[in-house]
Amino acid sequence: MHGRSSEPSAIIVVLAAAAASLGLALASYLYRCYQDSYSSSGHTSTASNQDQSRTQQGVLGAIGNTPLIRICSLSQATGCEILAKAEFLNPGGSVKDRVALQIIRRALESGKLRIGGLVTEGSAGSTAISLAMVAAAYGCKCHVVIPDDTAIEKTQMLEALGATVERVRPVSITHKYHFVNIARRRAMVAEERYREKSVPQLTGKNGKLENWFTGTSDREQKLPSKPSTSMEMDGLECQGKMEENASLCLEDDTGLREQFSSSCKKGGCIHTVGGRLKGEDILYKDNGKGGYFADQFENLENFYAHYQGTGPEIWSQVDGKLHAFIAAAGTGGTIAGISRFLKEQNPDVKCYLIDPPGSGLFNRVTRGVLYTSEEAEGTRLKNPFDTIIEGIGINRLTENFKLALLDGAFRGTDREAVEMSRYLVRNDGLFVGSSSAMNCVGAVRVARLLGPGHTIVTILCDGGVRHLSRFYNPAYLSAVKLTPSANGLEFLDD
Repeated sequence: MHGRSSEPSAIIVVLAAAAASLGLALASYLYRCYQDSYSSSGHTSTASNQDQSRTQQGVLGAIGNTPLIRICSLSQATGCEILAKAEFLNPGGSVKDRVALQIIRRALESGKLRIGGLVTEGSAGSTAISLAMVAAAYGCKCHVVIPDDTAIEKTQMLEALGATVERVRPVSITHKYHFVNIARRRAMVAEERYREKSVPQLTGKNGKLENWFTGTSDREQKLPSKPSTSMEMDGLECQGKMEENASLCLEDDTGLREQFSSSCKKGGCIHTVGGRLKGEDILYKDNGKGGYFADQFENLENFYAHYQGTGPEIWSQVDGKLHAFIAAAGTGGTIAGISRFLKEQNPDVKCYLIDPPGSGLFNRVTRGVLYTSEEAEGTRLKNPFDTIIEGIGINRLTENFKLALLDGAFRGTDREAVEMSRYLVRNDGLFVGSSSAMNCVGAVRVARLLGPGHTIVTILCDGGVRHLSRFYNPAYLSAVKLTPSANGLEFLDD
């Protein structure tokens, strides 16, 4: 009796197992069909190209090899495959991790930077954060000079990473108190102090250090020579005036008021008066291994980080089937490195720039002229065109940008970037920064230019968490009349 009653149960178990097997087989078949369909459109899975189980060597080993993701909403809306390199997934949270790693690694290899030395940079935020992370991983220190209108959360991140932060008023690049020029001089002072203490007989040509403390790559000898600029002349002049009691070679400027930030904490953010550093010992204390200026704008290691890394990754991920690439430019390293590599693989790949308000690069690409005389950066203290987009746009031609190979350019607006960022959150769950949103604006522009059926790649530079105080702040956007209101992509219909 007992044996007979168990037969139905056994049959049920067998039937259930068979059903489960059929379900798994069906799911597997459908998945393979999807994969075959997706691969036939010219895409490959990032996971298939990487050994995901391999242990990485520290945080530096996790930089790069970011996934290429399909932005579904934009792809469906345009009829194109719009793909984006998810650079916000780098350990430091942005595309600049690649640049920081390349610059610091090469500087250490060349001997221009020593373990324990001070890395300095003038940055709007993301490069600085990446440099602070990479410098710490290599056992170096980091000092950042940053415009005081940069989102405060970037300063807080820098301080959390152990960097010293110097917030200064935004002025023209030709001004000696521009944040980049101040950062250059900080490195020079650190290097001079090291040399005076350790190897005073080792100096550059004519007893100067101009080639040592900068981030100039020795690879520049193979590329177009770098012209002199007023910024560089200021640096050389400064070296000639170096004195023990005025080692920063900065003169008081009554036109620049005392600069400060309420967020600065003791031992963290450094205040300046007219470019003169207060609490100088905070910066140079225990920094006895010299200084190195990363020089992200002119250092061609920036270009090589993308020419040797990001570009090849993209080409592999699309399996060589790509019609266009678009990105904005700040230093120019990303768009130059990627565009040059892609065009070397296939000259038919179209590469475009998307330029924010106030930048002169659109004119450079479309008309061959960087800016009009009225817009020349050297004739004004600050860009007269207000923009809330951080990290992109410039009114001078950098050594990195000179290497870009571009077929055209588009202009983008603050409103388009704001609306696009909210559109991506609502439709794709993508929470990206202001420059990433601008890149996606550009991707839609290219898709509409080329028409359906094309594959377009852009860059998601960083995430939105670094932009909460401005770009994602409703009160701030209301004050500048940029409150988002669009439901779809109608903001791009003009």
